[in-house]
Amino acid sequence: MRDEIHDAAAYGWTIREPTFDWKTLLANKDREIARLNAVYERILVNNGVTIFRGRASVLDPHTVKVENNTLTAKNILVATGSWPSKPPIPGAELAITSNEAFHLAELPGRALVVGGGYIAVEFASILNGLGVATTLAYRGTRLLRGFDAELGTRLADEMRKKGISILLEANPVSIEPGLKVEFQNGSDDGFDLVLFATGRTPNTAGLGLEAAGVRLGANGAVLVDAYSKSSIDSIYAIGDVTNRLNLTPVATAEGMALARTLFGGAPTPADHDNVPTAVFANPNLATVGLSEEMARQRFGAVDIYKTSFTSLRHTLSMAAEKIFMKLVVDAKSQRVVGAHMIGPDAGEIIQGLAIAVKLGATKAQFDATIGIHPTAAEEFVTLREKSA
Repeated sequence: MRDEIHDAAAYGWTIREPTFDWKTLLANKDREIARLNAVYERILVNNGVTIFRGRASVLDPHTVKVENNTLTAKNILVATGSWPSKPPIPGAELAITSNEAFHLAELPGRALVVGGGYIAVEFASILNGLGVATTLAYRGTRLLRGFDAELGTRLADEMRKKGISILLEANPVSIEPGLKVEFQNGSDDGFDLVLFATGRTPNTAGLGLEAAGVRLGANGAVLVDAYSKSSIDSIYAIGDVTNRLNLTPVATAEGMALARTLFGGAPTPADHDNVPTAVFANPNLATVGLSEEMARQRFGAVDIYKTSFTSLRHTLSMAAEKIFMKLVVDAKSQRVVGAHMIGPDAGEIIQGLAIAVKLGATKAQFDATIGIHPTAAEEFVTLREKSA
């Protein structure tokens, strides 16, 4: 929003210096969450679901206890999600996680976000966008481990252009009262807020799963097969608690596949291939399919097409932001096996490309598709030169 207000001046708009009220955002956020929760609850109740509120524990393969209620069922589904984790360093209790971020009484002046994944880059972007002097510290050599390597490097460059200080190979080793943070390289700095976005742990502690015979991974994840069944035939698990592919739409798809398996007479494995995803940093990042590194491991020879350019919008505003796009193509079959983007509305654009990648479209079919001009998205069907 702040970027759009800045860009408006180049298009002839005169806008007074904007002000921001944190409490207004929090109140509107709470109201919207309450509305959504009510919608979901109404759908459940209208479909005959009985809701028991309270702490649940699994007593045996067919029995669950919720407070003073003992419930039995043919099958039990565990979908308890995950919980933010903090590193075991002195003073970690002085920091917050994403759970508390939208419950702060007021915005800090200086903030440190620790981590290099989805949540870290998103919250660093949010705080920076609200005018907070923001530092992002990550123990690795590039952001977004597990994504195409070029995406992490380029996203860091773009975030720095927005004013975010990014420290790589800079792991905090302690936090002192007053939020003085010491890093592994011996440097230190003071902040008004420290937010750990250093991973999430499957939410299985105290559920009684192990006592019921359910095998858990080292991090507490419920170990399941392709059909989301645990080591106990009557107990299933979906979503983040299985630590497979931790995305909300994936959990929904796993639930739908399980419903078909258990009640539709059509055993359906969860499909985790070519799942599109977006990182709502500033700028946005989105991807579907294989990274260049993964594609080279799987296919050997790959063709890479990529571009970096200034959007038409910014040719007037003179903003330094660049859009980046990349296609990864299996050299033998010429199928497009990966599509990646950094830039405004990346998630909206990659969602459409995800259909093509899922269906196995070839580079020639991309080339034969007419682009919509003038859009950023048309670049994906006009890339002709292979990258060296």
